[in-house]
Amino acid sequence: MTRIAVTGASGFIGRHVLAALAAADVDIVAHARAVPPELASSEEPRWVCFDLARPPVDAYDRLGRPDAVVHLAWQGLPNYLSPRHIEIELPVQEAFLRGLVAAGLRRLVVAGTCFEYGMQSGCLSEDTQAQPSSAYGQAKDMLRRRLEALSEAVPFDLRWLRLFYLYGRGQPKTSLYSLFHAAMARGDGTFDMSAGEQLRDFMKVEEAAASVVGVALKEQAPRIVNICSGAPIAVRDLVERWRTEAGSTIALNLGALPYPTYEPFAFWGDNRRLVEFLKRA
Repeated sequence: MTRIAVTGASGFIGRHVLAALAAADVDIVAHARAVPPELASSEEPRWVCFDLARPPVDAYDRLGRPDAVVHLAWQGLPNYLSPRHIEIELPVQEAFLRGLVAAGLRRLVVAGTCFEYGMQSGCLSEDTQAQPSSAYGQAKDMLRRRLEALSEAVPFDLRWLRLFYLYGRGQPKTSLYSLFHAAMARGDGTFDMSAGEQLRDFMKVEEAAASVVGVALKEQAPRIVNICSGAPIAVRDLVERWRTEAGSTIALNLGALPYPTYEPFAFWGDNRRLVEFLKRA
């Protein structure tokens, strides 16, 4: 049976990836710094705990010598501009992943980010040159380039997944989705947000997790794949959709918050490579 290890499995995306893997005929090993209390009593998956900054020398063995690793772990978010991503997180991530490859890992699936595209606008395909402007995007892009160089020296199957904007159950409390649903739950009369006219590519986390698993399990996947819907939507329209689905009358206080400065006003992903690959697979 194929064995898949998931790092950062206790996080927002990780939990949904575990759920998607549970529907496949695979042996799952979940990694985290500590097992979440609400999952500690579960017999499956098997949890392996250690800090990536101080991993055991036999980390690959601890993970069960898996056929593939889905690497989701990354610290320091949602502060996309912090130099921590380059100064601390990048060397930690690179050293850990190099160690897995040196120990025998042959398929590595890594969560990248749409922030690798930087301030470029419009529809962004995997062939669009990366021009990261934020520290987070720069760190991810540097990690990808270094792993690609490593794969030339020590052949292994590297798959890089550029995640766009995901939302759904279990998202961090500081996310737009969680803040809005918390405001509705409290019975707030208004919700402060930006003017909401910026265009983004949003995807339900369950759909994204299914796509991650699809790319991870199939043979001969593309090197870089956008995990996105391919359909731009104004942030305001998305929040209004959430409000309608909840049957809420909360008013949107549009323009109360400024637009982020670290991302372009209108951009979304080209998902044709993802759709065509999953269809063939």
